[in-house]
Amino acid sequence: MGQNLQTGDRLRPVDLARVHGLSTQAVRNYEEAGILPAAGRTPHGYRTYTSLHAGALRAFLALVPGHGHPTATAIMRAVNEGSIDEALRLVDESHAQLLEDRQTLRAVERALRDLDPAAAPDSDTAPGSGSGETFIGPLAGKLGIRPATLRKWERAGLVHPRRDPRTGYRVYGEADVRDARMAHQLRRGGHLLEQIAPLIAQVRAAGGPEPLEATLRNWHDRLSARGRAMLAGAAELDAYLRERG
Repeated sequence: MGQNLQTGDRLRPVDLARVHGLSTQAVRNYEEAGILPAAGRTPHGYRTYTSLHAGALRAFLALVPGHGHPTATAIMRAVNEGSIDEALRLVDESHAQLLEDRQTLRAVERALRDLDPAAAPDSDTAPGSGSGETFIGPLAGKLGIRPATLRKWERAGLVHPRRDPRTGYRVYGEADVRDARMAHQLRRGGHLLEQIAPLIAQVRAAGGPEPLEATLRNWHDRLSARGRAMLAGAAELDAYLRERG
């Protein structure tokens, strides 16, 4: 390994830095963090790098957009320590997270499509005729869940029923019914309450599912960009592994 570092043209920190628009201090920091292999030294103590270091820097910078800085750092450190299996495990974890995010997006889209006004609880179950409001029992029955589940969702912030001032009973308005049905769809898809809460908050803040179309498109675009970035990172990482031999 030490011999490999000394082969090829010698590069100064500034040589690596200029190519990527970095500071020489950033290059030194990357070496100290284990992202780059240890540099060689001149008789006067100056750092010298080789094409291997250049490949490591290219790989790291290509990994960051798809995996994030902490994971990209952990991947490169594992490679430079010779723990290739650990590096590949970290790569796999990022891909698994991307797949989970895609599945969440599909679940949200399905849940929003299923918010058909015709499927809402019948108006004759509501406290006020024609108001679109309903009590906990009829809503739970319509969704096929227990009233205790709706109370649990309320504690988690998924629904916000008001209280009838005379009886103290929970009264679910149209927005609450919509949010409960969306939560029900996502729970059936295996999503946790803490994952569902921010999604429902987005729907609530947007005033319904329709204004979220642009948000969903942006979400799609971000996931696609992340997938492409992971491919680019994988190519540079593979090139670096090949150069290491």
